[in-house]
Amino acid sequence: MQNLPDGVRVPSSGDAEMMDEMFSQFGFAMASGVAMVLLVLVLLFKDFLQLLTILTALPLSIGGAAVGLLAYGAALDMSSVIGILMLMGIVTKNSILLVDFVIEKRQQGMIRHQALIQSGSERVRPILMTTIAMVAGMIPAVFASGAGAAFRAPMAIAVICGLIASTLLSLVFVPVVYSLMDDLREWLAPKLAKLTSVTPEDRIPRREG
Repeated sequence: MQNLPDGVRVPSSGDAEMMDEMFSQFGFAMASGVAMVLLVLVLLFKDFLQLLTILTALPLSIGGAAVGLLAYGAALDMSSVIGILMLMGIVTKNSILLVDFVIEKRQQGMIRHQALIQSGSERVRPILMTTIAMVAGMIPAVFASGAGAAFRAPMAIAVICGLIASTLLSLVFVPVVYSLMDDLREWLAPKLAKLTSVTPEDRIPRREG
């Protein structure tokens, strides 16, 4: 199988063909989802660095979903892929709640440190309510029996474990990344201002010839 002549290949068929098609579609769906999220966030925040802060919650959730699927013994199939796509939307919304609150308070004159602390205390309730509601709704799918139960269980595991991991970690991780991105913006601002500013020498007309 490894030493086939040139121009000869072994086509995928059956489950292997379905898996190849599923992963290609999953990659396109994930890339499209992230692109749409970026587009909406650009219109809302107009700050690319803080967009990265919001998206940092996604790896936390996907890591939690992967650990949950491994512990449950489920494969990465269509059901778990659907769960991960659902997870991305919920986790992004929770991250937006934190960052949007900090930006709003800082526009009102609050210093960054106080705004970050208050965002955790004020936004933890709606984030926990969303997490508890989703986890409670998915638990029956994990322990269900009958037709279709085996298909729904990996989706529920991905959502439950991903939400729990992202909720616990994002309340700490997102504020830290926000501070780092804010420091980076303050460091870049004067350098970009020098590149785009007009100096008195630039206003002196230059003679040609």
